[in-house]
Amino acid sequence: MRKVLVPTDFSENAFNALKYACQVFKYEKCEFFIVHTYADEVYRKAAEMAQDHVDELKEATLRKSDKSMKRVLKDLKEYSPNPHHKLKEITIFGDLVDEVNDLVNQENIDIVVMGTRGATNDSRLTFGSNTLHLLKYVHCPVLAIPEGYEYHPPKEILFPTNFLVQNRRRELKLLCDMTGSFRSTVHILHIDPITNLSWRQQDNKEFLKNCMRKPKLTFETTLEKDKTTAITKYIVHHAINMLVLVNSRHSYMEDMLYLSTIDKIGLHIKIPFMVLQNVSR
Repeated sequence: MRKVLVPTDFSENAFNALKYACQVFKYEKCEFFIVHTYADEVYRKAAEMAQDHVDELKEATLRKSDKSMKRVLKDLKEYSPNPHHKLKEITIFGDLVDEVNDLVNQENIDIVVMGTRGATNDSRLTFGSNTLHLLKYVHCPVLAIPEGYEYHPPKEILFPTNFLVQNRRRELKLLCDMTGSFRSTVHILHIDPITNLSWRQQDNKEFLKNCMRKPKLTFETTLEKDKTTAITKYIVHHAINMLVLVNSRHSYMEDMLYLSTIDKIGLHIKIPFMVLQNVSR
């Protein structure tokens, strides 16, 4: 059974990500873990409070969170009454990244799906701080859904790679199953002014081919030196529905996400954005 974790702050953006998750996994048996952490909310309000008032604030915040969670579950069941999907609600006092990672390890989660921005919804930012932290640090693939994105089946997937890193078989299988359900095309884009591949790169390319047998694969090379420009042009010219990057050393993801802020790269992503973490599990 596919295990999907969806963090929520009860915002419209978070619910939109939850709806996308239900649609993209509608052909699979899934267990959805809908998670809300509320430590940050308490700490923001508790700065000037006495300890006994902080305890009261925790209890009040938990009651409010439980009420909001019940509303989310009710709305989701009305939106997607899929008998193959089980829902599990988790409300916990803790840090989002730590709690998500704990659940990823305890429950053997396959993927985290969340909105690119939460309740604060700062339009100047491509990713909110919580999303950016999970994209960088969580121990399983993360799929981020842009604000207001209307669901489209992921028929055209862009997967830029330099073939320097061998991907993890489990993560490629996840991508293979997702895209295979929709008979998708995965566009493997090599961005390099030098077109010849080393022996290592050729082996990693063959490994990717062998692990991705369900979708149609296309392989292309662009001589464009700037990675962001190359990716943006390809998304526009090929009507791409989802962008996939790998988070590891020597990857495009490392260059793009480990700047002081992702917005410096000028890639304001308007399509779902999936990050493979390339970790052993």
